[in-house]
Amino acid sequence: MKSIKLLAMAAVFVFGQSDGQKNSKSEKMNDTKQHYTFHLSDQVTRQKVTFKNRYGIILSGDLYLPKNISREKLPALAISGPFGAVKEQSSGLYANEMAQKGFAVIAFDPSYTGESGGEPRNIASSDINTEDFSAAVDFLGLQKNVDRSKIGIIGICGFGGFALNATAVDKRVKAVATTSMYDIPRVASKGYYDKVTLEERTKTLEQMSQQRWKDAETGVTAPGPRSNAEKLKGDEPQFVKDYFDYYRTPRGFHERSINSNGAWKATSGFSLMNMPILTYIKEISPRPVLIIAGENAHSRYFSEDIYKAASEPKELMIIPNAVHVDLYDRLDKIPFDKLQRFFNENLK
Repeated sequence: MKSIKLLAMAAVFVFGQSDGQKNSKSEKMNDTKQHYTFHLSDQVTRQKVTFKNRYGIILSGDLYLPKNISREKLPALAISGPFGAVKEQSSGLYANEMAQKGFAVIAFDPSYTGESGGEPRNIASSDINTEDFSAAVDFLGLQKNVDRSKIGIIGICGFGGFALNATAVDKRVKAVATTSMYDIPRVASKGYYDKVTLEERTKTLEQMSQQRWKDAETGVTAPGPRSNAEKLKGDEPQFVKDYFDYYRTPRGFHERSINSNGAWKATSGFSLMNMPILTYIKEISPRPVLIIAGENAHSRYFSEDIYKAASEPKELMIIPNAVHVDLYDRLDKIPFDKLQRFFNENLK
């Protein structure tokens, strides 16, 4: 019974809310779709850009550049996440902060989400979401004001796992950092703390397999239930309440965010559950890894496990009294000075 509950909680953030709600459109919490959940620094410029990944999907990003920097060539960062979020949320906030510190930074929407291309919408893929980071590196390396020998990446939440996976294979990436990291394929396949049994996993895959017949018959890839409930019942785990406080309130709500206002497709788990990532985590070495997690984050064990698995040089930084979503947007919790030092030291 305990493993079933763990699977259900994992499904909330990978396949959608388990309470059976329909994917109804939420009330607008913002005036326009161009809303950002943070204020653009007056020391930074922001420009909308597009670029194409290796599968031909056109990705949408925001390029943040520092003003009044005399260097002809800048070190650069690619940032994405959290899983189910958009660039106007956490990744954009990170880009805004890191650009102030002298980096050219692109925050981008992954394939099939936000303003990026790909059909059907709201689908995740172990391979394609890893590729999205390499495509962002492609883009940065073509910019005249970027030193392509000095490119790093930051992955937030589920895109922390994909950032590490991309770094393992893409040797152009000189350093990688993650915050509140999730290994999405792991939790999709095994639930929290790997408690899901083979029988439970098989049942989930059988349901998705049958859903594919329905999708094939109708020609429409059906959505799963909403990714976050309209209202809390009050008896949810604290981390569920924390997610709600970010995605479903003015603090972090965005109309295009799956976690704020939508649902993953019902069959989105097919790739995630069949294609694990981080198999080659040790091959990031000798390039450095910085892993940052909240002391009280429900996801902390992902970061600790990856830290153990990775080769040197590596560092695990635990933020006191922080929960998972604190590292999405709490400027007093996110260690931006540490991130600046890490990339300044390693993008050489």
